[in-house]
Amino acid sequence: MKKLTVLVAGLLILVPALAFSDSISLRGGYFMPRALSNAYLAAHPDSLWAIEFNQMSFNKSKFQGSILGFSYEHFIGKNLSLAFTLDSYSKNRPGYYVDYVQFALDEGDFAFPYEYYDGDIIEHAFSVSSTPLQVSFKFTPLGRKTRLIPFVGGGAGLYFWSVRMYGQMVNFSDPWVYTDPDLGDIDIYPVEGVNSREKGSVFGYHAFAGFQIPIGFRATLEAEARYHWAKAKFTEWFQGFEDFDIGGLALTVGFNYWF
Repeated sequence: MKKLTVLVAGLLILVPALAFSDSISLRGGYFMPRALSNAYLAAHPDSLWAIEFNQMSFNKSKFQGSILGFSYEHFIGKNLSLAFTLDSYSKNRPGYYVDYVQFALDEGDFAFPYEYYDGDIIEHAFSVSSTPLQVSFKFTPLGRKTRLIPFVGGGAGLYFWSVRMYGQMVNFSDPWVYTDPDLGDIDIYPVEGVNSREKGSVFGYHAFAGFQIPIGFRATLEAEARYHWAKAKFTEWFQGFEDFDIGGLALTVGFNYWF
């Protein structure tokens, strides 16, 4: 529902320009954030993405998912057009700390090592969204009157993003020592409530390639692969982490209608 609401809001922004466009398209697809790759996580161990996946039970594939998109396109030449595109991606997943469990002491709730203790789970949800509003140049080398219409292009955009964490978190910056009668001194950490969110907008870039198949005089089906490059900068709750990568690969199929 949230994804649909964002898309409708974007459409209201773009509708006034439809009178000047030569085609519109609706599309759906699948987005794979770059930060989910093993190579990225290994190269950025202190990023919020890496810390969440290292400490929590999150399945990386659960942060891949569907996207909805809309675009309109103005033909400025036989083989060249200017495209305006809005896409929307959002994921919200709950998880728990894999190496720690929770116990209540007189001083409060604390995280104890899971390998030694059997306590309550410590859990929070992690939410990420990105809605890029993009401007692109699109090149069709064979023109638009062939049985298969390949295209390539690229451009820039304004990426509206948000990151949220809510539930419980382990405060590793405030270690305590618990003296176990059998194990001796054990490092434990306070468990605190968390409800943190940052959002904003940042400029990014994209490149794409795909093809269209005519299914009528004015309609085509299209398939596209688009890669995004964008990083958000934290300034409040998550300040101190490196820039948050919201780029990645989007695979979409859609319906295009020419005016």
